[in-house]
Amino acid sequence: MQIVFMNTFEKSAGDAGIESARLFIGEDQGRWSVEWREDAEEGERMAVWFEGTSWEEMMIAFRLGIARMMGAGFMPIIDGMLESPRAGNGGYLTMLQCYGELHADQELFQSLREWRRKAAGAEKKSAYLVATNRMLWMISAFVPQSDEELRQIPGWGQVKHAAYGADVLAVTAGASRTTTFPLDWVAERLDPDVFATWQCKQKENKYKLLMDHQQEKKQILGVLQQGGQLSQLEEQLSLSRRELLIRIEGLEAEGYDVEPFVERELSEVPESERQMIWEAMSSMGDRYLKPVLEQVYGQQEEGKSGRQVEQLYERLRLMRIRYRRQAGSKAV
Repeated sequence: MQIVFMNTFEKSAGDAGIESARLFIGEDQGRWSVEWREDAEEGERMAVWFEGTSWEEMMIAFRLGIARMMGAGFMPIIDGMLESPRAGNGGYLTMLQCYGELHADQELFQSLREWRRKAAGAEKKSAYLVATNRMLWMISAFVPQSDEELRQIPGWGQVKHAAYGADVLAVTAGASRTTTFPLDWVAERLDPDVFATWQCKQKENKYKLLMDHQQEKKQILGVLQQGGQLSQLEEQLSLSRRELLIRIEGLEAEGYDVEPFVERELSEVPESERQMIWEAMSSMGDRYLKPVLEQVYGQQEEGKSGRQVEQLYERLRLMRIRYRRQAGSKAV
């Protein structure tokens, strides 16, 4: 095996001195491996983080492992393997997010969640589109009680303020707080080691999510290559049919041939209906599906259940995969 990368990590062990470890990326005839070797009293301990032929998957496993070990206190001798903005406005905003998560008032946070649930239900949209958990954590930690203060919460822009500002301030109005605005005191009060550990945990979560997506991608491709259908994917993965079709659209954009799957799913859709969808996308574009749905199905949409409408959207998404593939081949 050829070693193509190596770095040394060190961790303070208090009175016992310094613990050390080494991280390797190796390659052998197109097969990659990532190994962590840690010194111990009984000898070297080795852990294999990855073995396989996928460069993309190898790099995700590499970064996920680094984030975990840095979170455990191991610092690389050669730094910079994980992006970590600690200065400037980006670093400041990240500090606010960290402080908010670590110091959220749980009672106020639950009240804000209840407000968000009702607002999302009234508008028939996902809760995170109203406000993310991270935003609610910051609001419950800093407790803004005026328009000016609320607008200092990262991500709370003019549009959100116009839609929800009064409601949120009504929730925070009765809450007590021990901090003040503006929030420039956070950088001094936040413990650097705590902040560094929190950042590593965020990166670990990020790369774990990427790894999960990579594994799901392999499962989806395996089912498609075996002639499987959407119902089979739905059984095997804990993903909605809508999310699965979005993933398959992404695979098509990456260059994978998903046309056999598209044809299997559209086999019971009349050719005349396919043609109407195609013509609608040609005249209206394929970015937004609701206008296409209204043009193709018109009054048929009225009176249908949510599941029936979603089935119509499934047809549109499948046709969009085919439409974009053929439009892309013509462009070439």
